[in-house]
This record gives sequence, C-alpha cells and structure tokens, in this order.
Amino acid sequence: MKVLLVNGSPHEKGCTYTALTEVAKTLNEEGIDTDIYWIGTKPLTGCTACKSCARTGKCAFNDIVNDFLDIVKDVNGFIFGSPVHYAAASGAITSFMDCAFYTDLQGGRRSFNLKPAAAVISARRAGTTATFDQLNKYFTLTEMPIISSRYWNMVHGAKPEDVQKDLEGLQTMRVLARNMAWFLKCKEAGMKAGVQFPVKEDIIFTNFIRD
Repeated sequence: MKVLLVNGSPHEKGCTYTALTEVAKTLNEEGIDTDIYWIGTKPLTGCTACKSCARTGKCAFNDIVNDFLDIVKDVNGFIFGSPVHYAAASGAITSFMDCAFYTDLQGGRRSFNLKPAAAVISARRAGTTATFDQLNKYFTLTEMPIISSRYWNMVHGAKPEDVQKDLEGLQTMRVLARNMAWFLKCKEAGMKAGVQFPVKEDIIFTNFIRD
C-alpha cells in the first residue's frame, strides 16, 4: 500500500515538508510505502471550468496536474500539505487541487473516490484552521474518508528548525500517520473479506433557482 504526500509549498524542503516527512516516517514504520510529491514553483493555471477534461480526461492546461493524475490511480491514500498564505492555502496548491479534482471528476477517472485523505497545514502563527477547512472540502466532495489525528493537523514555525521544536505538532503528525495506516489496513481486510463498495448513483445536479 502507498500513501502520496503532496507538498504544496513553494519551498521544497521547508516547514510543510518537515511536517510531511514526520508523517511519512511513521507511515513507513507501519509498513506503508510513501512518496512526497512537490508541486514546485512553475506557474499553475487555475481551473477555468472549460470542461475539456470531460472529453479528453485531461486538463487543458498541460502542466504537472496531468502528470499527477497519471500516477494517483495506483495510490491508496493521500496527504495534502500547504503553508498558510493570507489565512488560506497557497495559491499554487489551490490552483493545483482545483484542476486535479475537477479533471478527475469530469473526466470520469474517480481516482480519489473512497481513498482516505488528510490535510496538513504549516504556519508561523495563525490561519491554520481556515486553511485546514479549505482543503478538507476537496475530500468531502470526492467521497474521500477524512483521517483525523488527536488535534487539527498543523505545525508551527517560521523555518524547519522551528517545526522540529513543535513537539505537539509533530506528535499530531505521527498520530495522523498511524490512523491513516490503521484505516488502510482495515479497508484492505474488508475488501479481502468480500465487503463491497457502496452502490453508486448517477450524479444529480440541481440549481437553487428554478422556474
């Protein structure tokens, strides 16, 4: 089993990375393989709802989103990490997740469906809970079970050395990892025992304003 940890920070080895490596280390101890996927610093275009992905299965803006979607089908769980920028997730990971999740849904891939996910947030001081709420909304729209920890999944520090001193934050990362590993093992055991996935209904879209 594998968990993919997505680093949405512009700093490849910064505070967000430090938190994600604590999660990855504990997942490895639990027998779960991990990869950390850095979205980088190249420009990312936000989703324009052009819906070309419904025809092609790919995002019209041929950037790392399509590369990412090509590998997620073989991943069992996800951790998305972001720093706080103006009390919200980074602009880069927001654009990245908008395009990735929209393309996956409209393109009929369903690569995230019923796979466990969690958000990890890093900040110097504040804005963590707003960012945490923001990222969790992607998961609930995609039927992804959200894995929790013993506190909201956040670390604090202005640099990686500060995060290493946030002992409660690092413990929260380890608890999150163990809970993720436990869920994945339970899911695997259930599937081996013949537990079926939920019955899927056709998606119904309605508007608030009607004739």
